Formats: sequence, structure tokens, C-alpha cells
Amino acid sequence: MRTIGRRALLTAGAAGTATALAGCTSSGDTRPEPPSAAERAARAEAALRTRSAAAARTLLGRYDAVLTAHPSLAGRLTPLRASVAAHVKALGEGGTPPAPAPEPTASATAAAPHSPAPPAPVPADPAVALTELAAAERATADTHTTALLTAPPEYARLLASVAAAGAAHAYLLTEGGRG
Repeated sequence: MRTIGRRALLTAGAAGTATALAGCTSSGDTRPEPPSAAERAARAEAALRTRSAAAARTLLGRYDAVLTAHPSLAGRLTPLRASVAAHVKALGEGGTPPAPAPEPTASATAAAPHSPAPPAPVPADPAVALTELAAAERATADTHTTALLTAPPEYARLLASVAAAGAAHAYLLTEGGRG
């Protein structure tokens, strides 16, 4: 009987060890699973969208500042500003609609609630203000062009379109206004 007791003990011990190991690897493991490739790609795209929308929002704030400082430029800048506002929405963080285009009156002085403060004061000379706004358009277009390298295909097409529009805006603010 002594042999049977050992066998029973060994069998019971093996079964208990197997049960304990199964418990440790399935429910007792507290390490989070690494994100899947799809989750990593979604996070990267969300971060890219956030950065792209922020760049466009900064440009929109610059338009607002120039319009506030130079209401006489409203006829020229309002259509371009509306385009930049549409870019903010398209590039989007979602849920934050662009502010309506300001009028060349006192309503232009009210800053949009989501627009950041302008990065630099607006020059007193309207021609210099337009030149600086064109430079901001080019810089934002360059930012979107650089982002193409890591963007997924659909978003890359959107970024390319927005960057091209920014280049056109820069032209209209400088060369296109001469004549």
C-alpha cells in the first residue's frame, strides 16, 4: 500500500501544480498586454491629428489677431480664414467647431474660445502683417508636409491637400495681392 500512497500523492501533487501554474498565467498575471499593432497605429494617428489640428488652430489664431489689428484687411483675409477654420475641423480633434469668421467691426476683437494667443504681436503696418501671416501659412504648410511621412494614406491625402491650400494662401497673401 505504501506504493499506491506515493503514486496517489504524486498524481495529486502534479495535478495541484498544473492547476497552480494555470492560475498564475491566466488570472494571476497583472502585467498589461502590449498594445496590438492596430492600437499603436490608432494612437499614433490620433497624436498626429492632434498635432496637425493644433498647428492649424495656431494659424487660425494668427488670422484672428491680424483681423483684429487690421479690420481693413477683412475683405481679403476672411475667405482665407474661413478656409483655415475648415482645415482645423477637417484635421480635427473632433467636437471643437471652428469659430465663425469675424466681421471687420467690434465682433472681430472677440477671440475665438479655442484659438490660442498669437505667438507674436501683429505689426502696425498692414503690409508687414500680411507678410508675416504668409510666413505663418508657409510654416504651417511645411508642418503638414513633414507629417505626411508618418501619416496613414487617407490622412496623408488630407494633409497634402491642406498643405497645398496653405501654399496657395501664402501666395495670395504676398505675390497674389500685388498687381
